[in-house]
Parts: sequence; structure tokens; C-alpha cells
Amino acid sequence: MTALNASPRPFRLARRASAGLVLAAALAAPVAAQGYVYGRAMNNDPAQCAQGKGPAVRVTVNGLKSAEGNLFVRAYPANSRDWLESKRYVIRVDARPQAGSVTICVPLPGPGDYAIAVHHDANGNRKSDLADGAGMSNNPGIRKVLGLVPRPPSVDKTRFSIDGGVSRMSINIQYM
Repeated sequence: MTALNASPRPFRLARRASAGLVLAAALAAPVAAQGYVYGRAMNNDPAQCAQGKGPAVRVTVNGLKSAEGNLFVRAYPANSRDWLESKRYVIRVDARPQAGSVTICVPLPGPGDYAIAVHHDANGNRKSDLADGAGMSNNPGIRKVLGLVPRPPSVDKTRFSIDGGVSRMSINIQYM
């Protein structure tokens, strides 16, 4: 009779452990399902936008005031959770600016919806200053709060879709 009246404790522990694993898997699923690796960076590589490559976007950045400083082109998943958040981009392409315009190839992790932000770090200090320029996919206006501080547009105004190929886009830089 002792075998039938064995302590239920091992079974409770097993159930709790099993429930914990299920909960951990459920919490991790959205991260794994998106398939993004955040914070990747590379130098501009036009070969990534060659015929038969992709998914990628060939971005022509227009309106650059000078060839000084740095140019950063960041592609984000098109959701408000990631948009313009530090290190939440799927790729950052670093390039040398050129007065006027420059073309940058932005390889993407897969087909889907994205948003692109371009930052011309005019003085090369790797920080955002009022002298810097900025632009975004779909070229929405960048409003100023109290006439001074730039306020970025929502991700809905910058969202675009890409299939498996190479798309083209122009982004106009705005200086404050």
C-alpha cells in the first residue's frame, strides 16, 4: 500500500518544471519567430545590390551638404517597438558622404516591411547634433518641437515593403 500512497511531490515538481518550460518557450517564440538579428553593421557594398541579389534596397541619398563626417543608413523592422530605438535596426550601412548625392546598398534579412533612417553626422562625432542632416524612407517631413528639437515621423509614414529582389528608393536629407 505504500507504493500507492507514494508522495505526490515528484509529480508536482515535474509538472511545475514542465509548465516552466512551456512558459519559457511561449515567451521566446515571438523573438525567434521574427528571425531578426539586431545591431548588425557593415560598410557600403554595392555588390549586394547587383542583378540577382537581394533582398536589398539601393538607396540614393540626395541633398547632402558636404562630404564631411559620416553617413549612417539604418533599416528597421517596420514596427513602433523597434523604430529608431538604439541597436534595434536589422542593418546599419556606414558610408562616406559626398556633397550632393550618394548611392548606398542596404541588404535586408528577408522579404517584409521595413523603414529606413539616414543620418548625416556632419561633424563626424558619431552623435546627433542640430547641424546634422536626416532623412527617412518615403521622405516624410521632420517636424520640430518648439521650432528647435526635431521630431521624427511615425513608422507608419516610413514603412515600405520589399520582396526577394533589389528595390530602388530616393531619400532626401533635411538639415535643421
